[in-house]
Amino acid sequence: MSKRIIPILIFALGVAGFILLKVTRPEPEAVSAQERSWLIEVMIVEPGVHTPVLSLYGQLVAPEQTTIAAPLAGRIGSRPVREGQRVTEGDLLVALDEADIGPLVTRAEAEVKDLQAQLAAEQVRHANDREALEGEKAILSNARRQFERTQSLVSRNLSSQEALDAASDALARARLTVTARQRAVDEHPSRVQSLEARLDGAQASLASARRDAERATVTAPFDGVVTDIRVAEGDRVSPNAQLLSVYPDQGLELRARVPDVFRQELLDALNAGEHLQALTEDGLHRFILSRFAGTSDPSGTEAILTLDGDAGGLRPGGLLPVTLERPPREDAIAIPYSALYGSDSVYRMTDDFRMQRVTVKRLGEANDANGGRQVLVSAEDLEAGDALITTHLPNAMSGLKVELAETGPEAGE
Repeated sequence: MSKRIIPILIFALGVAGFILLKVTRPEPEAVSAQERSWLIEVMIVEPGVHTPVLSLYGQLVAPEQTTIAAPLAGRIGSRPVREGQRVTEGDLLVALDEADIGPLVTRAEAEVKDLQAQLAAEQVRHANDREALEGEKAILSNARRQFERTQSLVSRNLSSQEALDAASDALARARLTVTARQRAVDEHPSRVQSLEARLDGAQASLASARRDAERATVTAPFDGVVTDIRVAEGDRVSPNAQLLSVYPDQGLELRARVPDVFRQELLDALNAGEHLQALTEDGLHRFILSRFAGTSDPSGTEAILTLDGDAGGLRPGGLLPVTLERPPREDAIAIPYSALYGSDSVYRMTDDFRMQRVTVKRLGEANDANGGRQVLVSAEDLEAGDALITTHLPNAMSGLKVELAETGPEAGE
């Protein structure tokens, strides 16, 4: 009997102990829901005048680059310069062999002298023709009188028919001689005109030969750099063959394509006389926007920027990134990229430490004091002194609670 009671007692003691522990346990403290806050950093809004910038990538060109071509066929007699050599105005660049130039000029001079001599001989001939014409007219008159006398004698049977025929032949010969001489006198002006025309052509050829002879020795037209050398001493070249090129130290231009969305703004600034400058990434070179190309394509219009200052190590053909300053904008706000949501939204912190969405208009980019890039925006709902949230939160929304990182405790635990 006692063995059956012991398990029952043990079970009863266990139940009594459980009830006792449950009754005597401490009451847990009530947990109240606490709203989570997010650490942020802010900046104070300060609208003002800012200069937006535009990143461009262009190619350097030398618009005044001069290409030297051979004026005539010949052999290269001298070429003292080398590729990339810097030259000053008047330095010898290339020259053709004098042995190929001299005979051409001599031949042209001889042609001119020959025609001048022919023209002088024509004047002498004309004078002789006029003098001979007078004598031949007198002979014609005598032959005519002789024919008339013979004809009269024959009509009276005082002379033979043979004498009349001889007189008639002499008259005909005299007439032919006068006619031929008269034609020679009448043709004198046309012969002179023809000789003068040929002389003009010969003189033009002589001038061309002398010009080519002068151009056969080429000196630097300005201070510059030699490039694109295609010949060496001793080479034979044909007329108009390209020999080398030279471009000036000053006047390099950068041609960069500008999106059409910025073109009208920049054109208006140029028409207003504004000087818009562009700087290279290292800040060593400055370009001034001078004009736009005359044609465009779907990717934009080519802007032409002129180098202001020494070219230094710049060379035509190189690709160069620059930052172009656009016209200044008033009431603009420079903000970091982290403050921008999408393309037209930012958040400011309200007095009760909550986020409030504000729609902005993006104006472009601007350089900050450290050389970095910021976004320029404008917004009617942002005022000077507003606290703009610069920490980018993935769950940003209006009404979200925030804390300043420099003063508030760590949030989100």
